[in-house]
Amino acid sequence: MSENKEVGQSDVLQKIMHATSHVIPIADLEKKLARNKPLIIKFGVDPTAPDLHLGHAVALSKLKQLQDLGHQIIFLIGDFTARIGDPSGKSKTRPSLSKEQIRENLQTYIDQVGRILDSEKITIAFNSAWLEKLSMDDMICLCSKLTVARVIERDDFQKRLSSGTPIALHELLYPVIQAYDSVALNADIELGGEDQLFNLLLGRFLQEQYGKEPQVIITVPLLEGLDGKQKMSKSLDNYVSLAEEPGQAFGKIMSIADELMWRYYTLLLGVPAEELAHMKATEHPKELKKKLAFAIVERFWSPVEADSAQKQFEALFEKRDYSQAQKVALPEQSPIWIVDLLKHIGAVGSSSEAKRLIESGAVHIDDAVITDFKAQITPAAGMSIKVGKHRIYQLI
Repeated sequence: MSENKEVGQSDVLQKIMHATSHVIPIADLEKKLARNKPLIIKFGVDPTAPDLHLGHAVALSKLKQLQDLGHQIIFLIGDFTARIGDPSGKSKTRPSLSKEQIRENLQTYIDQVGRILDSEKITIAFNSAWLEKLSMDDMICLCSKLTVARVIERDDFQKRLSSGTPIALHELLYPVIQAYDSVALNADIELGGEDQLFNLLLGRFLQEQYGKEPQVIITVPLLEGLDGKQKMSKSLDNYVSLAEEPGQAFGKIMSIADELMWRYYTLLLGVPAEELAHMKATEHPKELKKKLAFAIVERFWSPVEADSAQKQFEALFEKRDYSQAQKVALPEQSPIWIVDLLKHIGAVGSSSEAKRLIESGAVHIDDAVITDFKAQITPAAGMSIKVGKHRIYQLI
């Protein structure tokens, strides 16, 4: 290999490794890249919810980088494993999903993934295609290649064992079955969140047991949610969905803490550390956050929607022009329970979420704070409803 090719390969390697948590092992990745052939990149998602959020976009952005380098992305839908439920990070058994629920959740996935990846250059696979065909003999053979001790090394299993919390047998099988996906796909690289490290390493181990070249593991950091404390998750209501209105997304991003925005710049936009240092030293946090919100909406929605979202935000929160608020039709019921009103306008997804917002003083109606969870509201045209710092609705 010439010196120029070595420099080029080094640049590619550094680009791939930027904003990652693990690359295991780096030497294997260098060997695979040196072949100058498209690599098979596996990325699996269990369709346990109907839409994706910015937390998923961190991994998808890294996949886009690999796709742009000419590698083959296999977007693996875990329609079989979703029926088991991934025990990663869970303190109790996750309920299994039915085929119908999984099918419903799949509807929006492909469209959302297409916002980030070139959908014409990705291969979509379903692990039910091979997992449903495994016979009892196949399963016994598969399980014989692992020890119980190896499987219960998982941190979440260890915690549940030490606390006396039950672990269902099918949960122990989840990482084994998911690892078999890498065997079936002949993956060169598997990418996932850092909380998936055990599962990904198990896939590498199983490939070796089946006499295949083992995959390289790449994990990306978990993106903190809007609260800045826990990972972005729908169940924690600290997420920005890729399916929501761009104006809503813009406002949510503007609500994050100043310190958190650097993580978003790094993980979602790939801004290098030296550029971030210059930005910190020369620009005001508010303007930087506005640039962040614009750039994220521009990247994951569209430039036109980013421009519209910023203008709407400035009109609402800088000029106090509530005519720019998101318009929602008047509910048929009057008076209406405050919780039902918040659900009607799409501000909350559950009564518990509404209660938390109301009791924390985060709900305003025509500038009056609502703190009574049982309050009955008489809606009227023109009524403004503010939820949190950066979500304003107007009834029409």
